[in-house]
This record gives sequence, C-alpha cells and structure tokens, in this order.
Amino acid sequence: MSRPRVRLVVTADDFGYCPRRDEGIVEAFLAGAVTSVSLLVNGAATESAAELARRHSIPTGLHANLSEGRPVGPARRGASSLLGPEGFFLGKMGFREAVAAGDVDLPQVREELEAQLSCFRELMGRAPTHVDGHQHVHVLPGVCQVFAEALQAYGVRFTRLPLERGVGGCTWLEAPARAFACAVERDARAAVGPFSRHGLRVPPTGGCGEGPDAFSCSWERLHELRVLTAPTLRTRLAQDGVQLCALDDLDSKRPGEEVPREATLEPFLEPSLL
Repeated sequence: MSRPRVRLVVTADDFGYCPRRDEGIVEAFLAGAVTSVSLLVNGAATESAAELARRHSIPTGLHANLSEGRPVGPARRGASSLLGPEGFFLGKMGFREAVAAGDVDLPQVREELEAQLSCFRELMGRAPTHVDGHQHVHVLPGVCQVFAEALQAYGVRFTRLPLERGVGGCTWLEAPARAFACAVERDARAAVGPFSRHGLRVPPTGGCGEGPDAFSCSWERLHELRVLTAPTLRTRLAQDGVQLCALDDLDSKRPGEEVPREATLEPFLEPSLL
C-alpha cells in the first residue's frame, strides 16, 4: 500500500453543548471519521462531555466561547463589556458589533479566556491539544492578538484559522451564511500574523445554550453524521492518499507528504459533494 500523501485532522466543535449533539460527535469519533473535539467549558453538558472524552480517549481542545451563554470567569460577578444586561454573552453578531465599535474591553477578553483555559484543565486534568473560537471569535481584530498572547503563555501549540477558499462562490449557502463566512475568512487572513508571531501552529484548512436546538437537529447535521459514519468515506480517503490523524501527529512530516490539513465540522458538508 502506498504511503498517505496527506494527513487530515477532523475536529468536531461544540462538544458539551448538549447531550444529543455530543452523542453524534462520539459516534463519529468511534467510527473513525472524527479525530478530535473542541470542548465548550460553559455548555449545558460540559461535565458529561468531558467524561466521554476521558472514557474514549478523545483528543480534546478548548472551544473558547465569548458569544453564547454565561462566562466562567470574573465577568460572572458583575458588569462586563462582554455581557448584556441579563448577564449573558452578547451573541454571535452582538459580540462582533461590539468589537467593531470598540466597546469590548480586551483585558476582560483575556480574563475570560484564561478562566476557560483553567476550567478546561480542571475538567480534563491536562492542557488542551488546541484552542479555537466558538463562532470564530478568536480571529476578530484585536481579539486575535489577545488569543495569540494567552495561548503562547499557556503553552498551547495549535489553533485553527478558518481560511475556507472559495466560500464566496458556494451558492448552496444562503446569502446571510455566505456573507458571514466571507467576513470570517477576511478576519482569519488578518489574524495569520498575530498567531504566527506568537508561535502558534496553524494547519491549513480545507453553546452553551440548553439544547438540543434546531441547528443540531437539522437535516444537514443528520446528513453530516451519516456521511461521517459511512465506511465508504474512509475507503475514499484511503484511495485518495488521505490519512486521518490527531493534532499531535502533525509534529512530524514524512517524506513526500503534503502539508497536514485540518477540517472542522462547524460548516455544513455540501450535500452535492457527498
């Protein structure tokens, strides 16, 4: 058998959001299609998700969250630029708008990120394999610098930058989703410098509510799970010279091998391509 040309990390985000979502993620991991997860430490099912990760020896990183649910750090105790009047984070677009307006206190971002890193260590008994941002908050201007500095200080080696080539031409995405994806890609390109300067490895890329929500129960997510657990997927990857692996496996590059890549289950898989 020929040597694999590419090693691929497939990360499932939102681990700990709710039990039903976690069940699908674990099923995909046990099927061999998902190779790591990103844990929300303020999710409705955080503790049970951490137990599942330990039980099944799932490589686990932190899904840092500044947009959904409640904080775990000092912001819980009083007023914060990260929170709305009810004590919850500002939401996916609310946080972005606050950052753009200069209303977010970046030292408070650092406090909350450090609190989530500490919470992760308490839950898992070790440091995260990687850190990325729920709803891609970690690539926002200014915020990315805070993340880069904090991750370097905590010895985290990997993050993910969502540089999804050609996303603007994905006509199967509805216009609002496509516009958001394009904005995230622009922010990600601008964040390459800060993360690289602080020594973060960035493999190329191809909540915290009560749940389960409509998003996690949608037909797209069920379709995604069926594809990931189908034996034909792993057969096709092997035929194409792609070896699934964990982030720790990226530290060594084999002769004749292309740059390792990372994929995330945050975007939908395009039905027409599966």
